[in-house]
Amino acid sequence: MDRIEVNPDICHAQPCIKGTRIMVYLVIELLESGLTTRDIIRDYYPDLTEEDIKQCLH
Repeated sequence: MDRIEVNPDICHAQPCIKGTRIMVYLVIELLESGLTTRDIIRDYYPDLTEEDIKQCLH
């Protein structure tokens, strides 16, 4: 998992997508609410890739 990082100096050491302050749990919550990967990228986090979102599920 090269796209997820945990850094004690960023977001209180919550797992984030590398190079961002987007926490993994936020992406998972959007997926759980029924949004698709494309919806999340288009409407919430345009800097993410589909691979970023897939790695959030692992």
